[in-house]
Amino acid sequence: MKKKIVAASLCAAMMATTLAGCGGGNGGSAGGTSNPDVINLWAFTDEVPTMIEKYVEEHPDFPYEVKSTIIGTTDGAYQPALDQALAGGGKDAPDIYCVEAAFALKYTQGDASQYAMPYKDLGIDIDAKLDEAQIAQYTVDIGSNTDGDVVGLGFQATGGAFIYRRSIAKEVFGTDDPEVIKEKIGPGTDKFFEAAETLKQKGYAIISGDGDLWHPIENSSDNGWVVDGKLNIDPKREEFIDMSMKLKENGYHNDTQDWTDAWFADMKGVGDKEVFGFFGPAWLINYTLAPNCGGSTVGEGTYGDWAVCESPIGFFWGGTWLLAGKNADEEKQKAIADILEWVTLDTSEEGLQYRWANGTLYGEGGTKDVVASATVMEKSDGAVEFLGGQNMFDVFIAANENANGKNLTPFDESINTYWRNQVREYTAGNKTREQAIADFKTQVADNLDVIVE
Repeated sequence: MKKKIVAASLCAAMMATTLAGCGGGNGGSAGGTSNPDVINLWAFTDEVPTMIEKYVEEHPDFPYEVKSTIIGTTDGAYQPALDQALAGGGKDAPDIYCVEAAFALKYTQGDASQYAMPYKDLGIDIDAKLDEAQIAQYTVDIGSNTDGDVVGLGFQATGGAFIYRRSIAKEVFGTDDPEVIKEKIGPGTDKFFEAAETLKQKGYAIISGDGDLWHPIENSSDNGWVVDGKLNIDPKREEFIDMSMKLKENGYHNDTQDWTDAWFADMKGVGDKEVFGFFGPAWLINYTLAPNCGGSTVGEGTYGDWAVCESPIGFFWGGTWLLAGKNADEEKQKAIADILEWVTLDTSEEGLQYRWANGTLYGEGGTKDVVASATVMEKSDGAVEFLGGQNMFDVFIAANENANGKNLTPFDESINTYWRNQVREYTAGNKTREQAIADFKTQVADNLDVIVE
């Protein structure tokens, strides 16, 4: 008998302290018996639940009802609710749960990692599947526990590229060829700033704001924010404070903040100066640039006037990992493994990743996206009208390979916010460089369980 997906209501911040009424109660003591007829799925958006609904729909003999609890990350509601559900165990404990890049390490390697079952223990031939699918290594690193066992994988990969305006490239550099442009802006930041000066002479900004450069700098560091329990300011991350000032003093950007109206205005070319490009993964193209470019067909706004090339610095930005809880019995584990394989490792044309890459999961003509499997992308059509017909997979396969997943810590979400705010205080002239760094250290010491020397 075909089972259906039952989605719990979206819950407000009250979920941080209670799960009552949202279908995600603690259900008893940890290690209790799971519900034999239900697979409990926890997520922070409806994206993964909708995918799994499609899986259930296409497998009429799937013997379980999938019950989705969706709690947004707004106001920090998701993690405390998920933590309570994992610790509580019992029939309502999460069987599959989603984590995002900002807090993934907490659940794969940190305080909550004890709840995650290794994929191999679900019966998945993980080493062979990873090799067959050529899964982006940084996603494997983030999804592995401290013993080196994979406990989480994703369907997307979020390696970053440089997304630039073709018309500006032709005017300033004489070509919009991605192979040429990548040599104009990199590798490394010296060539990036040389390109910024060249663009300035023609009246253009190379990026919208310093936040556009932060993600490449953050991900290129040799070490994370916390090493052996102590705050660590990697030299490459500290250098960002000087790069940010250089961008501002030289007028190389429009001094916007990401996710603000001014940032979005630069995507449609109506900011203070026209902006050459943005650093980002494919999701930034699909879900941010395209909706904010001022048009929906070639010739409207900046639609179709974009291309992607290799970033001067390898990085990634964002992503979702799927983990399995340890509460399920062996029979249910097999069903959980089938779902996880279909989402994260299946390279066939019936698998999630092939259909996600080609925009066909919900029918023809959907949004094409970059996936974790290079094998899938190599046999897929990544041509995108928004990018002037360019096959974006040619660039993003390499971008995923160049991303580094070994400098993350469970504290990144908070520390990044403190750092970027202090950098902006410095570049605005409100603080000296030394005072901004000192205040950053104070914020970390006052708010996080991190030693600051």
